[in-house]
Amino acid sequence: MPDITIVPDLAFKSIPKYNKLNCLMVKRDGVYANISAKEVLETIESLSAYLQKLGVAKGDRVGILAETRAEWAYADMAILSAGAITVPIYSTLPAKQAEYIIKDSEMQTLFVSTEAHLKKIQEIAAEIPFLKTIILFDSPAQMPAGIQIIADCIKEGKEHLKSDPEMVRKRVAEIKPDDVFTFVYTSGTTGEPKGVMLTHNNIISNITSIIIYFQFKQDDLVLSFLPLSHVFERMAGYYSMLYVGCTIAYAESVETIARNMLEVRPTLFLSVPRVYEKFYQRIMDNGAALTGISRKMFDWGMKVGAEFAEAKMAGKKPSATLQLKWKLANELVYKNVRKRLGGRLRLLVSGGAALPRQLGLFFYGIGLTILEGYGLTETSPVIAANRPDAVKFGTVGQPIPHVEVKIAEDGEILTRGPHVMKGYFKKPQQTSEAINADGWFQTGDIGEIDSEGFLRITDRKKDLIATSGGKKIAPQFVENALKTSKYIAQIVVVGEKRKFPSALIVPNMDNLNKFASANQIPEAEILTHPKVIQEVENDIDRLSTDLAPFERVKKVALLPHEFTIESGELTPSLKVKRNVVEKKYKDVIDALYG
Repeated sequence: MPDITIVPDLAFKSIPKYNKLNCLMVKRDGVYANISAKEVLETIESLSAYLQKLGVAKGDRVGILAETRAEWAYADMAILSAGAITVPIYSTLPAKQAEYIIKDSEMQTLFVSTEAHLKKIQEIAAEIPFLKTIILFDSPAQMPAGIQIIADCIKEGKEHLKSDPEMVRKRVAEIKPDDVFTFVYTSGTTGEPKGVMLTHNNIISNITSIIIYFQFKQDDLVLSFLPLSHVFERMAGYYSMLYVGCTIAYAESVETIARNMLEVRPTLFLSVPRVYEKFYQRIMDNGAALTGISRKMFDWGMKVGAEFAEAKMAGKKPSATLQLKWKLANELVYKNVRKRLGGRLRLLVSGGAALPRQLGLFFYGIGLTILEGYGLTETSPVIAANRPDAVKFGTVGQPIPHVEVKIAEDGEILTRGPHVMKGYFKKPQQTSEAINADGWFQTGDIGEIDSEGFLRITDRKKDLIATSGGKKIAPQFVENALKTSKYIAQIVVVGEKRKFPSALIVPNMDNLNKFASANQIPEAEILTHPKVIQEVENDIDRLSTDLAPFERVKKVALLPHEFTIESGELTPSLKVKRNVVEKKYKDVIDALYG
């Protein structure tokens, strides 16, 4: 492994060391094309030289408003190689929220991916007169005045390099490990976003720890689709891949993941639980569509996989009979399932939210291990993670190397180490509130550490529900237990100061429609018909056997629309804004307890 102390080392040391012909892969004219290490490095260096020509100085803030794509990676590494600070902006953010980040970070240069996002910035142009330069990834049909195109900037930077071929590397040599390399604005489930300042040392410490845990390798190929604006994908799906020489293939979009997996056949897959939930539902729907002996074989395979996974997770050696059944089921059922995911997956990683235990067991049972990790933007991000040789579903694993974790008296998880942020930009009071005098960062999460050192997250401290009877309920824990219901697409458990918990459910309409059709229920009555409500509640009861009586959902309401970022119910990282949901559906909630 090359000696990496700052992020640009990944470009100037790692990329040439592995010198891969397929350093990156992108879809062009309907097929995936390789981008060589030589081309990637030349592009980064030329673009960074252009930024220097523009006058971008060490410590300046430069934004990226774009989806996950190769140009995001080029722009980021070019910014950092100029000694500047990358400020990512989620492509899903509305103009007003983008304006806040641009103003707060005091950025003067911004990369934008598409004409649609450019229009978003043009809407707020009068509010951000200090933004001097906008560089567009895609060439528009009509060129707006004052906008640069990235391809032209790369050409101009290449010419500028001729005046001093070492100008970029000289700037890189000035960067120190303790310099801030990025401001990442927190999603903000409550309050205004805060600019988290992370240093080169913060992120490098995380990279060197997780590659040991996850055992990423040079001959791996990862399909990248999560937002690079989120520090999880940026650290694990981008920087860590360059560090070990793994090929990065960019998905066309979130909607094309299934097709792209068949095209590039990844060995690694990094995702959030919501995507794994969709994979699970698709697998079960495909199984349910089978008939005759094929259906019987599928159902038998699922049962064997569940038994095998439970035995292994209980620390028992599966019986000879169960091992034989699993091998047979693997040949007849599981291999076909895995083929639909490309057929080469050896490792799946989950982050960003809690992975339901049953989901982890299901995939383990069919021969796919999901390694769940845990962390926050403020911790670069990983604090703890499961690893291939130490997996315990329902936990987020053990603390990674060089990271300290302890549980405070009130149950809050505290962490200390080189991964903890420098602070919040221009917010010294909030920084001191988050990091105490001894360097312990207060995560805001409630959890516990078991006898084997595995960390289990209960919930966000502020999300705990106190019933009128004085019982404390962790809503995420309950939600995760119920998410595998074939009738549930999204769920929010409510019940603050009420007698019992209830649930707002965005239903899986395909399965709900099938039930309604079989029971001759009119389409207009699907969400409110007593038979439908009873069916959903019965399925919830089936999944609630491991919940305490006071944690069990007693009533449900089926909602007509899914929770989205655009409607304000989800953060850009897809976390539910509970206060927004509860306010929006107050009348629905009141009716449940009426």
